[in-house]
Amino acid sequence: MPAATQTTTPPRLEMRGVKRSFGATKALRGVELSVVPGEVMALVGENGAGKSTLMKILSGAIPPDEGKMFLDGADYVPGNPLHARKSGVAMIYQELALAPHLSVMENILLGIEPTRGPLLKWGEMKRRATAALAEVGLAHVAPEIEVRKLSIAQQQLVEIARAVALDCRVLVLDEPTSSLTAKDIEKLFALIRKLKAKNIAIIYISHFLEEVRAVCDRFTVLRDGETVGNGVTAEVPNEKIIALMVGRNVADLYPRSARVAGEVLLEIKELGGVIKPRSASLQLRRGEVLGISGLVGAGRTELMRAVFGLNRVMRGEIHVGEFSGTASPQQRWSQRVGLVSEDRKTEGLALGLSIADNLTLSRLSGLGPLGLVMPSRQREACKPWIAKIPIKCQGPAQRISGLSGGNQQKVAIARLLHADVDVLLLDEPTRGIDVGSKAQIYQLIDELAARGKAVLMISSYIPELLGTCDRIAVMSRGKLSETRERAKWDEQSLLKAAIGQEEA
Repeated sequence: MPAATQTTTPPRLEMRGVKRSFGATKALRGVELSVVPGEVMALVGENGAGKSTLMKILSGAIPPDEGKMFLDGADYVPGNPLHARKSGVAMIYQELALAPHLSVMENILLGIEPTRGPLLKWGEMKRRATAALAEVGLAHVAPEIEVRKLSIAQQQLVEIARAVALDCRVLVLDEPTSSLTAKDIEKLFALIRKLKAKNIAIIYISHFLEEVRAVCDRFTVLRDGETVGNGVTAEVPNEKIIALMVGRNVADLYPRSARVAGEVLLEIKELGGVIKPRSASLQLRRGEVLGISGLVGAGRTELMRAVFGLNRVMRGEIHVGEFSGTASPQQRWSQRVGLVSEDRKTEGLALGLSIADNLTLSRLSGLGPLGLVMPSRQREACKPWIAKIPIKCQGPAQRISGLSGGNQQKVAIARLLHADVDVLLLDEPTRGIDVGSKAQIYQLIDELAARGKAVLMISSYIPELLGTCDRIAVMSRGKLSETRERAKWDEQSLLKAAIGQEEA
């Protein structure tokens, strides 16, 4: 657990009474935040709490309406992002801001290139880039290589190398693990500790409280544009932090109603795909939640897609109720099987369409005469789901791209409910959403199981599986273990099974 930071150390960065409005919307209502040299400060809060707006102000992208900022005791008023970078404030966004067609060294020194007259000093660029790469553990990467040829984890480290090259004093990491494997996350945490030892002040934004607890010294909570709490991470339990984030006590994040397992709705036997899965067998019963754990790349998503008809099945059997064999996604919908993809932005939702279009897409019958769809009926069909789940929006006609990640995910799940499916295939249903939305989705999953629906859920977040599932199986190197009752698993045994150190 990180050691408590000495509060007598003068702040490296201080933000006092920062306010910002957009028309009638008050995004920030007087935020207070400070971080000292050599400290990792977690900035947490639900989507819409004001974190992004605050970081845009810190990075010089937008000015505050009121309030002051200080950097090492001096007034800090960044005119633009380049000014902020040159002042020593570096931002690493969740969506990486790299020029993929440029080389690593050109990206690292973008905007601060050494020149002699109108000419670039390529030798000095290479020297400085090489030194920065070595600092972040990429000494083996050639500075001349194009950034697009690197992995996502390596590209993220190039962004951090850019901050190192600028001798940054404050480093902001916004959801830095969202696209990383467990191994890459450990490397990132080791780098954060290394940068911390160099007296860099780090602001770490994350929805994952386990990450906050692993790497952060203190935390600050934003809610509705205000600072509502802070403290030493090691001294405050997760339940207290969650209560600050959502504005209410969360006695039990994972509700569990009375569930009665019924008949088998989905059965697969020795299922194999083109590459993955190699072999998978399971039975999913009415009224239960069955979880699939495993490392990224183990074959979990490929299994779900094969069952739903998106990936080719090479061998094995699939039984859905009275139906046997492979089927197209359209046939699976007709068999009352629905899928929520792990990638909601590119294949889970049609971001250019409305909430009503997305929610009703899987079942358009009854929305108009002669097979037509009447927008008024479509909107009316959506309203009960918007109220029940609930989905924060302006109404069914709002474009879905304007919703937060959590509310987009609720629409994706509501589509399955509108189609009245019996089997719900949920692939990472809470990835990238805030803890308040997660709690609502956990509640919804529990209600569905209690009503007799069958839920097959993939998750990389082990506490989520242990909290929501009745039984769990583990995918390792393309093979699915036998399922066990939830009580027979713990975090350690799940992880051991995932990395192949335990015969599950």
